[in-house]
Amino acid sequence: MLACGTKLCNYFTYFYRTKNYMARYRDNLPQLSDGVFLTDGGIETTLIFHEGLELPDFAAFHLLKRKEGYEALQKYFRRYAALARDYEVGFILESPTWRANLDWGKKLGYSESTLTDMNRRAIELLCEIRKEFENEKTKMVISACVGPRGDGYNPTNLMSTEEAQQYHAAQIETFSETDADMVTAITMNYVEEALGIARVTKSVSMPVVISFTVETDGKLPTGQTLKDAIEIVDKATGNAPAYYMINCAHPTHFEDALIADEPWLERIRGVRANASTKSHAELNESAELDEGNPVELGRQLRGLFSKLKNLNVLGGCCGTDHRHVEEICKACVGPP
Repeated sequence: MLACGTKLCNYFTYFYRTKNYMARYRDNLPQLSDGVFLTDGGIETTLIFHEGLELPDFAAFHLLKRKEGYEALQKYFRRYAALARDYEVGFILESPTWRANLDWGKKLGYSESTLTDMNRRAIELLCEIRKEFENEKTKMVISACVGPRGDGYNPTNLMSTEEAQQYHAAQIETFSETDADMVTAITMNYVEEALGIARVTKSVSMPVVISFTVETDGKLPTGQTLKDAIEIVDKATGNAPAYYMINCAHPTHFEDALIADEPWLERIRGVRANASTKSHAELNESAELDEGNPVELGRQLRGLFSKLKNLNVLGGCCGTDHRHVEEICKACVGPP
């Protein structure tokens, strides 16, 4: 057995570092231009309520274990990729790895090595979708999704920035050795975890997007304002995130917090909205899916353009599906 430090080990280290540069858009994210980019909708709620699939602990990556699950994910992403192609807009392929971190993986019976395999497989799936659907008018960016260590709605067992950096390092380092173009930290509900993730991605030279979630009052579940959260992360990291997003909230929850012409608003490029106007607590207690009104949701996202001048990444979160995303596209882009 060759020990680390030998020529063979050095070769593999060189190989993976070289492979990083095979990521198509890692050094030049196309959504940083003015073009519109769609995302998918609420992957977990769609697969559970519309496809009848079992997702323990909302873990969509769990489907990658079996052929049938892999095919269900292919079907899911193909529908959105085709929508973006038909409307001639860009598309962010977000990996189904929101729950594929150490604590959630362990709870689902995954070892560290098998969890690494799942994260790699998730990116490989998206590479297949991109190969099938991308063209000059529809650039497709592969985003490696990182979710919170704890509950997405309720910030419990809060970590320090250093603890968060250490905790998320394994998953993000795995993504850095794939063809993922970027990392998106979805449903961040307190600043220190977002900061830790931003530091890890910076250390592996991957662009990162931080997506905060807010309650019905427009504030993070900790009570911190969205403005403070963004400004703190930017100051601590030297504006390391490529941009910020808001997800898992309805536009009516945060539109009043977007005070026009304040500089921090220019850092927000994306919104992935919930279909429902219900609070996180109400959604947790609901046994039925609240699909809201897709047409109205499209109009509400269009209304955010007056406050968010750089907004160009649009999609859905809990309760939304391809119908909502298409109505968002119609309202914000126009007919195909």
